[in-house]
Amino acid sequence: MANVRLEDIKRRFNNVTAIEDITFEIPDGEFWVLVGPSGCGKSTILRTIAGLETATSGKLFIGDRLVNNIPARQRDVAMVFQNYALYPHMSVAQNIGFGLQMRKVDSKIIQERVMNVARSLSLDHLLDRKPKQLSGGQQQRVALGRAIAREPQVFLLDEPLSNLDAQLRDDTRAELKQLHQQLGITTIYVTHDQVEAMTLADKIVVLNRGRIQQIGDPQTIYASPANQMVASFLGSPPMNILPAIYENNGFDVSGQLLKIPAVVKEKLQLRQGHSYDLGIRPEHIFINEPPSRSVSQRSHQEGNESQLIVEVKVVEPLGRETLIRAGLPGSPVVLNIQVGGDVRPRPGDRLSLQLDLNQLFVFDPKTGDRIL
Repeated sequence: MANVRLEDIKRRFNNVTAIEDITFEIPDGEFWVLVGPSGCGKSTILRTIAGLETATSGKLFIGDRLVNNIPARQRDVAMVFQNYALYPHMSVAQNIGFGLQMRKVDSKIIQERVMNVARSLSLDHLLDRKPKQLSGGQQQRVALGRAIAREPQVFLLDEPLSNLDAQLRDDTRAELKQLHQQLGITTIYVTHDQVEAMTLADKIVVLNRGRIQQIGDPQTIYASPANQMVASFLGSPPMNILPAIYENNGFDVSGQLLKIPAVVKEKLQLRQGHSYDLGIRPEHIFINEPPSRSVSQRSHQEGNESQLIVEVKVVEPLGRETLIRAGLPGSPVVLNIQVGGDVRPRPGDRLSLQLDLNQLFVFDPKTGDRIL
């Protein structure tokens, strides 16, 4: 096992820069997740660490060893890809032990490791089967088992669960986390799924357009995103972003005025008439009164000034909770609202929403940086 350190790694393909200024260090035994939208550079980073891509510049260390010029087979890392890449003519046992066989490990050691790995992954009753006789989840576990049996210094996992159905994905994700707790091997996991990132990671690296946006533990990134991209990407449903103009000691949101608390105003240096983007998560919005088709904007303005009047567009019952998508009258902005499962407004209803302004984020619309 080993730590992994990247120093100013850059990778260019002809005139295209895939990743730039990538610097971080993963301590020995930790589970880090690289997350971001498609094309952000996360798989390029993983392939560079594996030795399947060569960094254009920068330094890459595994343990205390500089590995820039060391071929992939000598880096002592094991990579699991999105497609399982199992040998169809081999049994489960042969697939798991193949990497050890290629390294000419003693057959008794191979047999012992294969059995131990198979038991840990609940594959011990499937050792004689061929891949075509296995489900997708079982094939994925065989691919993981092949990597584990090698006892590498570092695991590299490139979207290994993306081909699984929802229930199997949840089950395998839990197995992965438990397995890491047992083995303690340094693990780098790539995904575009923010739920996987939040549930698996010791630390998350959020990427966009080849650059690091933020590094931190899941709860810190969720509660204190560095910018609008991070805020919008992490969270399900995603954070609501409301374009607003600061005037009259409040924010004008599509013609409705939100008066902000004095304690919030003291933290900000807001400029009259300037535009800002407000962010608030769905769980910090509350329905202030029963659904109605007659709640008026005027009655809102005469009441509590931390409210917004919206019109229900779509209602998605999810059992324990209900997700409501509602629009601001006369505006293209749509809000996600997360409420209890017993709340069932109808499309067309007008709702008076109470916003928890102590949970409000303020972003610069030009740079996307968080102001508050």
